[in-house]
Amino acid sequence: MIGIIGIAVIFVMVFGGYLAAGGKMGIIMKSLPFELMMIGGAAIGAFLLANDGSSAKATIRDIGKVFKGPKWKPADYRDLLCLLFELIRIARDNPVALEEHIENPKDSAIFSRYPRIQHDHEAVDLISDTLRAASMNYDDPHQVEEVLDKRMEASLHHALHPSHALQTMADGLPALGIVAAVLGVIKTMGSIDQPPEILGKMIGGALVGTFLGVFLAYGIVGPFAAKVKAAVEEDQHFYSLIREVLIANLHRHAANICIEVGRQNTPHHVRPSFGDLEEALRALKQEAA
Repeated sequence: MIGIIGIAVIFVMVFGGYLAAGGKMGIIMKSLPFELMMIGGAAIGAFLLANDGSSAKATIRDIGKVFKGPKWKPADYRDLLCLLFELIRIARDNPVALEEHIENPKDSAIFSRYPRIQHDHEAVDLISDTLRAASMNYDDPHQVEEVLDKRMEASLHHALHPSHALQTMADGLPALGIVAAVLGVIKTMGSIDQPPEILGKMIGGALVGTFLGVFLAYGIVGPFAAKVKAAVEEDQHFYSLIREVLIANLHRHAANICIEVGRQNTPHHVRPSFGDLEEALRALKQEAA
C-alpha cells in the first residue's frame, strides 16, 4: 500500500506543482506517447540486451516487492525457529530418523507443517545441507561457518541482481531522455520556417523527452530499485537466522539455547517474543510426547 501511496504523491506533487505554476498539460500529453515510446522502448531494449532471460524474469517478479515488501513476515521467523528446534531435537535423539527429513524435505512431515518454508528451496537446501554435513561428522563449527558465509554471500549477490538491473536502467534513462530531446530538436530544425508559436510548441515537445527521462529515472525506476534491494536484504535475515541456529547446534549447545541464539540475532521488528516462542515450542513438545 505504501508503494502505491508513494507513486501517487510523486505524480500529484510534480504535475500538481506544474499546473499550479500555470503550466499546460496539452504539450506534454501530445508529445508523451512518442517520447515514451522512444525512451521506454530503448530502456526496455537495453535491459533485455544486458540481461539473460532468467534475470529478466527475476527482475519482473521482484518488482512486486515494491508493493508487497519482504517475503518473510514475523510469523515465518517463529515458524522457522520451531522447525529448526524439531530438526535439532531429532538429530540429537535419533540421527538416523533425521535422514528422511533432510533427504526428502518435500515429503517430510516436519517440513510440511511449515509450507511457506518448505516451498522455499534456498531455506530448505541451507537447512538440509548443513544438517547433513553435521551428520557426516563434518562438525568443525568454524569451517562450517565459513562455508555457510560464502554460500550466503553468493546467494545474496544473485538475489540482488534484479535491483542492480533496475538501477542500471535508472542510470541510463536521463541519457535516453536527452536522445529523445535531440531528436525533437532535429525535427524542430527541419521546420525552422514555421511561425514562432509553432516552433515554441515543437521545442516544448522536444523538452518533454528530457523531462520524462529524468522523471522516470529518479521518480520511478530508481526508487523501485532501492525498494527491491531493501526487501532482498531484509529477507536475508531469514537465512542468517538459519546460519546462527545451526552453527550454535554444531557447538553442541542445548536445543533451547540454539533457538534462543537465533531469536536474539533476529531483527527486532520481526523477532518473535520470548513468550510467544516458548508457547509454540511447548506445544511442539506436547505433540511429541
